[in-house]
Amino acid sequence: MTAISRLIKPRSVAVIGASADLSKTAGRPVSYLLKHGFAGDIYPVNPRAENIAGLRCYPDIGSLPGVPDVGIVLLGAERAHLAVRELAARGTAAAIVLASGYTETGDEGARRQQELIEAAGSMRLLGPNTIGLVNLTDNIVLSASGALEMDDLPVGSIGVVSQSGGILGALLSRAAARGIGLSKLISTSNEVDLDLADFISELADDEATKVIALYIESVRNPATFRAAALKAAAADKPVVAFKIGRSEAGARAAVSHTGAMAGADSMYDALFKQVGIVRAQTFSDLLDIPAALASGRVLRGNRVAILTSTGGAGTLVSDSLGVSGFETPAPDAATAQSLRDLQTGSHAALDRNPIDVTLAGLQPDLLRGAIKAILASPSYDALTIIVGSSSLAMPDLMAGAIQDCMPLSDKPILAYVSPHAPEVAALLTRRGVPAFTAPESCTAALDGMLKSAHWKPASAGKTDSPTDVQTADFLAGSLDEAQAKKLFARFDVPGVREKVVTTPEQAEQAARELGGRVVLKILSSEITHKSDVGGVAVNLTAEQVGERLVTMTREVHDKAGTTPERFLVQEMVSGGTELILGMHRDALGTAIMLGMGGVTAELFKDTTLRLIGENGLSRAEALDMARELKTWPLLDGFRGRPKADVEALVSAIVAFSRMAAKMGERLVEAEINPVFVLPEGQGVRAADGVVVLKG
Repeated sequence: MTAISRLIKPRSVAVIGASADLSKTAGRPVSYLLKHGFAGDIYPVNPRAENIAGLRCYPDIGSLPGVPDVGIVLLGAERAHLAVRELAARGTAAAIVLASGYTETGDEGARRQQELIEAAGSMRLLGPNTIGLVNLTDNIVLSASGALEMDDLPVGSIGVVSQSGGILGALLSRAAARGIGLSKLISTSNEVDLDLADFISELADDEATKVIALYIESVRNPATFRAAALKAAAADKPVVAFKIGRSEAGARAAVSHTGAMAGADSMYDALFKQVGIVRAQTFSDLLDIPAALASGRVLRGNRVAILTSTGGAGTLVSDSLGVSGFETPAPDAATAQSLRDLQTGSHAALDRNPIDVTLAGLQPDLLRGAIKAILASPSYDALTIIVGSSSLAMPDLMAGAIQDCMPLSDKPILAYVSPHAPEVAALLTRRGVPAFTAPESCTAALDGMLKSAHWKPASAGKTDSPTDVQTADFLAGSLDEAQAKKLFARFDVPGVREKVVTTPEQAEQAARELGGRVVLKILSSEITHKSDVGGVAVNLTAEQVGERLVTMTREVHDKAGTTPERFLVQEMVSGGTELILGMHRDALGTAIMLGMGGVTAELFKDTTLRLIGENGLSRAEALDMARELKTWPLLDGFRGRPKADVEALVSAIVAFSRMAAKMGERLVEAEINPVFVLPEGQGVRAADGVVVLKG
């Protein structure tokens, strides 16, 4: 057994600082181990007590009769490291440190935390500032959480890992009330050693766990987290995550549009998507979605039948599903006939969806027949059953009727309990029918199931090593637009034809050499959003460009307080689709962003992100990014529009990503906005560029 395995399933537990008063926080771990049936050895350690709860109490760790697999340390932050050092010296596999007062409190706490790390040596640590862990599968409670006062803990197949101890108790109590069974609950908190990734990996190997739920404050080790999530996906263990701190998304001021749009929260979205994690949008989703996934049923499509005996509730579910992109088609002819054969008279509405079988709530045989007909129908991928007020009188009959039909199909079956009847919802869930008390919860559960079923690993494709391009001649700081595009060109991202000028006469000459109409821009490394200060003029002729340069100089001075001395005269590109291609780096890694470009980029925010590996993106990944955009139809010949040069776009995305990989931390920001994607066979052109380099 590994140290983590022994932590989760110990044969012996030492409780350091155990209190003889079991009502106190320090008395709870021993109390809970006994109460919930721990079968191994329990060693309370307290020099002031001879026995605790009928167990012999030891004066110190050195007096223990054996080496404990796990030590629960209840001492304060000032003394916890002493116990940790002694446990490590005895050969204990892991220690759980409950005390607070570490890095979360400032410099002195950080010093204590380092002291704790040094004391542990090679022994594994959970915490500090943790509430501990609960192994419900094996009746092992290593925690002081008051939520464990309940007598019956809900055993099931959902493993929970939380960076908040308090949230662990909240989830446990909510799950118990709803009849949702859990396998393991682990609070990682400060993660001085063991973190989210360690326990995701462990639960991926745990036979009792089918689904993993995560409460995340931040991912401290992106590489190991990513590997663990992919391991869970490979083991067919869906992972659902609720990430707090979504308001961080727009917090960072940046030179580029990309920096503003690809904030921390968007990066988490990208990470989760790439490793197959379903993101819970609300806290309640963190139980709703795993509860549905734990059924083991696979949602293959988005067509949902709604079986109801109360019209209003059925409409609520139908509306919620429709808003999220699910379809609720009417029954096909054969299914409608099967339903009509079950119930005659004017009370049934069997030719539409929701399918209103009025008497089903009062007649379980009728309900069974309707469920069987719908499950057999090729028109539906899932069934949501509305449990109305009539179920309150005989909830067992209703649950039994649904349960009887479940072996007939592997299609998901969910229940929406319309009256306020939490006991009915819990009964259904315990019987294997995930039940919800809000129509939006049904939708969230089905959406999570659909995302989980349809996720696949990143598209296979060769990712070449970054080209050996020399960039030392580009100096630190913000590059001007011409320099930025020279850098892009070195990595094979083509730019528009352009010339640098300083006078009206040079501008006119440049326009004549470029031919056709041109674009005039100020050239500045300080002013990157040139349009905001009047620093861009388009559709100019050679005769107009000189005079416009003079006017632009004056306007920019008035708006920005600086007088531009250098300008760009560019060919004017037409007939292309404007996209934005950018790079963003933060603690999670480096991502490439692709989206609708031009001056409206931040307004529409039609974007997608991909975190890159050490060699950038593959062509398959780049093509997937393009296809994810709402703008994709414009590239693919929307309504007779010429198809865009997608192959050239893919090449540009890959080249840009290799630049980001090659330059690493030196590349602080980079963006092309817009990049024009021309009609098929005509390539792409970088029309503007932003680059910020670190020294």
